[in-house]
Amino acid sequence: MENLLKEIKDCKICEKYIDPNPVVLASKKSKIIIIGQAPGIKVHESGIPWNDASGKQLRKWLDVTDEEFYDTNNFGIIPMGFCYPGKGKTGDLPPRKECAPQWHQSLLKEISEVKLIILIGMYAQNYYLKEKAKRTLTETVNAFGEYLPKYFVLPHPSPRNRFWLTKNPWFEKEVLPMLKNTVKKLI
Repeated sequence: MENLLKEIKDCKICEKYIDPNPVVLASKKSKIIIIGQAPGIKVHESGIPWNDASGKQLRKWLDVTDEEFYDTNNFGIIPMGFCYPGKGKTGDLPPRKECAPQWHQSLLKEISEVKLIILIGMYAQNYYLKEKAKRTLTETVNAFGEYLPKYFVLPHPSPRNRFWLTKNPWFEKEVLPMLKNTVKKLI
């Protein structure tokens, strides 16, 4: 596992497009795998996954402390794109497409204790759920029970998603309590 993580951290597969600084955190004993989009600029600079406002919100949704979150026996953090993809017109660009096919299967094979995979956002959900993903992120998250016990689907916890959260109050009432309860049982 250590060799694989080192290979990922040294990866330069997309260096002609972006400034590589792969961010990943996992161990052989990670119980919950979080698969999100790609690091934002703050995470790219610090090298610490989810070390930003989105991460703070995610930890609140999971109802875990920073210590619990960064304990690799609890959580493995494997983004769809390991590096910051750059800035787009309305936010960050999508995750680079090279990363998941290059590294995900190898990583997941090394982790022996996985009890749950949390898929955050459409990129992760479409990649892993394939034809089982619904037409929209909202529909997929609303059908979260269909993907349990293997997957738990979430929207991105970005502060930019405040409008989505306001428009979909069922998420905080129905989904988050189930998420918190599931995480507490597993860690």
